[in-house]
Amino acid sequence: MTFAAAAGLSVANTYYAQPLLDAIAQDFGIAPATVGLVVTLTQIGYGLGLIFIVPLGDLVDRRKLILGQGILSVIALVSIAMARSEAILFASLAAMGLMAVVIQILVAFAATLASPQERGRTVGLVTSGIVIGILGARSIAGLLADLGGWRMVYLISAVLTLVMVGLLLRVLPRQSSPTGTDNYLAVLRSTPTLFLHDRILLVRGVLALLIFAAFSTFWTALVLPLSAAPFSYSHTQIGLFGLVGLTGAIAATGAGRLADRGLGQWTTGLSLIFLLVSWALIALLPVSLPALLVGVILLDLAVQAVHVTNQSIIFERHPEARSRLVGGYMVFYSLGSGVGAITSTMVFAHSGWLGVSALGATFSLFALLVWFGTRRLSTSERGR
Repeated sequence: MTFAAAAGLSVANTYYAQPLLDAIAQDFGIAPATVGLVVTLTQIGYGLGLIFIVPLGDLVDRRKLILGQGILSVIALVSIAMARSEAILFASLAAMGLMAVVIQILVAFAATLASPQERGRTVGLVTSGIVIGILGARSIAGLLADLGGWRMVYLISAVLTLVMVGLLLRVLPRQSSPTGTDNYLAVLRSTPTLFLHDRILLVRGVLALLIFAAFSTFWTALVLPLSAAPFSYSHTQIGLFGLVGLTGAIAATGAGRLADRGLGQWTTGLSLIFLLVSWALIALLPVSLPALLVGVILLDLAVQAVHVTNQSIIFERHPEARSRLVGGYMVFYSLGSGVGAITSTMVFAHSGWLGVSALGATFSLFALLVWFGTRRLSTSERGR
């Protein structure tokens, strides 16, 4: 549970901005069509961390790596809260994203500690913490922003992150550093090689890119119509939509157990069908809030079920390179999230909510087609 809580708090740091985009835009005078950069730059930092920091987990003591990233995250969060220029804000957001990859080191650490029979369930448990962090971040950020402004969100998170570092210092098991002979540059070079030479890894990475592009399309753009007329919701009210999505996302944690039973492929296909259907309901936002809420549940259920299944499958591929596997996989995730964030705000500025819904449905359809075209690949194949 400590792993899940730490991962949830860390990932929340990268999602606080989504319900605060309008407030940040007003504070710094950022145009609505480009305010998605606030999210995209965080994802760029996250992507760089996945490439250059997460693979270190296969080389050095993961405990020290996790604690060091936690301290640097506190510094980045304070810098965001104190920023007085766009340059400082953007640089601090990118730095925060860079350090937030501690999440993936925690996931790889937990998977290594778990027995093979329990690995999918363990990954699902830690992922549930991540999901709670992602969706709960919106509710917490909205509430705190209404009480004391958007900067308070990051100050409080800095304090909580510092407390979590202290807790991790006490509970993380001490382990010897990995005994592999590869150096840092060799490990970095091997990460793309793993994905290019293993079709299962590549397919799962592409699916991650597409589902998280759809996920980010919805959650980044949602604040824009809800904060404007005729809704004119407060940040707290908008944040509550995250709690609705939480229902579906928590239900998806059972996907890890299904993957442990060899049902990962069909779990993925069914979930992607749910994802595509969800956009038909989400598109009804102007006329039916209940339909939107059902769509949110379906969307988060589908995305998290595929995500848990993806990780359960990739961790079985090359046990000696789990940090590299999760780092490489999450590069696809980060790219998808960044693309969804910037394209959704641009599409909303030109085509409104129907345009956003069409964009999300397009990402979802492509994901379903990728799964359908590769569904006969066996996850038992090794490196082919």
